[in-house]
Amino acid sequence: MLKITNLQKTFNAGTVNEKVALNGLDLHLKDGDFVTVIGGNGAGKSTLLNAISGVWKPDFGTVEINGVDVTNMPEHKRAKFLGRVFQDPMKGTSPDMEIAENLAIAARRGTNRKLVWGVRKAEREQYKELLATLDLGLEARLSTKVGLLSGGQRQAVTLLMATLRKPKLLLLDEHTAALDPKTAAKVLSLTDKLVNEGNLTTLMITHNMRDAIDHGNRLIMMHEGHVVVDVSGEDKKKLTTKDLLDLFAQASGKEFSNDRALLS
Repeated sequence: MLKITNLQKTFNAGTVNEKVALNGLDLHLKDGDFVTVIGGNGAGKSTLLNAISGVWKPDFGTVEINGVDVTNMPEHKRAKFLGRVFQDPMKGTSPDMEIAENLAIAARRGTNRKLVWGVRKAEREQYKELLATLDLGLEARLSTKVGLLSGGQRQAVTLLMATLRKPKLLLLDEHTAALDPKTAAKVLSLTDKLVNEGNLTTLMITHNMRDAIDHGNRLIMMHEGHVVVDVSGEDKKKLTTKDLLDLFAQASGKEFSNDRALLS
């Protein structure tokens, strides 16, 4: 479902601020894979997601989604393949529009637009049913502006929007990092539910080592722009945080240095 080959990206090349963000990265995801991604600061995690979503073009290498080479495809055109949830709960939605209007926009992602009613009556009923599954009482608040929701409620709605049309690939960029622990756990539980029910191929960046171990069927660790640890199946289920730190040290020759990840 995702095939990344020899991906390279350097920012501010030839200057004192030169930064190699991706360094010959190779990554293949099968249909239905749920891969968690962890790494230190500057390891290239968010740069990887931006490369997949088309925020910028790589210096070298290719990105294929479901057999389609999207390397040079503009961001708005590859949106039909992707669903994405950002770390900031204020991103990914239109705060001045109603919940129903935001969901309607998501439902039309990748389709031709025409001049019709923004949200039809049948759609409102469908959205009520979908929102009820979140167990947050939002099914009774279809007309509420999204900007008035709490961070957790907003991330839940964004998750629903990102998965509404069953994307080929779901990208989760530390989508619980800005939430309190209780709300983060609820959003992660919802993530598991939506991913499993939809059999969605998913790439989830997290700063929490325990979450990286507990969720998904595969875990990768990044360092200096490439993958240094790749664990899946039964081996992943048996992992402890100490095992993960040891694997990273063996593969990179360095100790893992990310205070947020270690403290969490």
